[in-house]
Amino acid sequence: MIQSRAETRGSRARVCFLYIAQTHQILHSLPIAIAMARGWPDIDVEIAATSQEHLDYVRGLLGALGAPPIASRLLPPTWLRNLRLRGAVTPPKALMLAANARKLGRFDAIVTPERTTALLRKLGVKDSLLVYTQHGAGDRGGPFEARLRTFDLVMAAGPKQRDRMIDEGWVTPGACAMVGYPKFDIIDALPPSPLPVFDQARPVVLYNPHFHPTLGSWTRWGRRVLEQFADDRRYNLIFAPHIRLFEGADPKTVEALAPFVDHPRIHLDLGGPAAIDMTYTRAADIYLGDVSSQVYEFLRTPKPCLFLNAEGVAWEGDESFHHWRYGPVLDGVDGLLDAVGSARRTHGDYVEAQEHGFAESFDLQETPSSTRAAQAIIDRLPKSNRRPK
Repeated sequence: MIQSRAETRGSRARVCFLYIAQTHQILHSLPIAIAMARGWPDIDVEIAATSQEHLDYVRGLLGALGAPPIASRLLPPTWLRNLRLRGAVTPPKALMLAANARKLGRFDAIVTPERTTALLRKLGVKDSLLVYTQHGAGDRGGPFEARLRTFDLVMAAGPKQRDRMIDEGWVTPGACAMVGYPKFDIIDALPPSPLPVFDQARPVVLYNPHFHPTLGSWTRWGRRVLEQFADDRRYNLIFAPHIRLFEGADPKTVEALAPFVDHPRIHLDLGGPAAIDMTYTRAADIYLGDVSSQVYEFLRTPKPCLFLNAEGVAWEGDESFHHWRYGPVLDGVDGLLDAVGSARRTHGDYVEAQEHGFAESFDLQETPSSTRAAQAIIDRLPKSNRRPK
């Protein structure tokens, strides 16, 4: 049996921010760690990661932001950290959790942007507060699932996400805190990554397909999308899919993109920093996608959207496609660039829906979201009702 935190901790509360999945998730919880370290110096904030890539990225962000000192370390063992299964870019999550359950169980709270960490309960971690921050504010049904019930605290970016989790029975009102979107805090504090350089200024389209094998548009239509932009001079294209789409892809899959690599009007980014830090969603003039939550980050400023229904889904009235109300939905890609032009011309028809959708997705207040999220965690620690300095 794992020792309880009461048996192992000192007088200072310890909170672990855990990173065991893809790098893009870091931006959703690291700002909370920074806010907690700044505002609650009586709390020991620590960062634990399962890859050197994670740790390097975290430390680079902490340095760029002038964050207070936060201890960070790699979780053991080395051989398991170096293990990759089925082309994954991170060590096996469940095995890393099992190997480190005893260590993690000594923290008062374990904060994670992904749901596999719920497994810690079955691994004997009974007393530590488990906190799920989310890593997006999208509509796809997958993240609304039974593992949410395991967490002591589940955060919501806004009323839409909160109400759906409660209404569908995944969380109770007492286990849910609506905190806004901490990722915006860190993005606003950082300089954007370098923008792509095109041969000529044109309206920029961001094609951002999701990795989902059926709901995503890449498998069925992706190459045709790239070919049409390559053959037409009206637009510049940023192809920045969800970073999991090409995660662990075999060399032939990546080599198939060779015709587009040096194209003067196309920029490819299969998973670099700019693909996760909102550089492209801020820079693009038009969003082309399917079910990625990044559409909501794009709509921080209302702009034209166009959605690809590659599987012919009956989407109207389905909350998992709520965001398809923010622009035209295509059931085919013939004449795609004409459809892009039409989406631009008719954008005024969708502005009200976009503004309403953004407001119900993100509960943004004067107090930074990361501070609100940190307070929600602090309020649930034993004998704790502290406020930030």
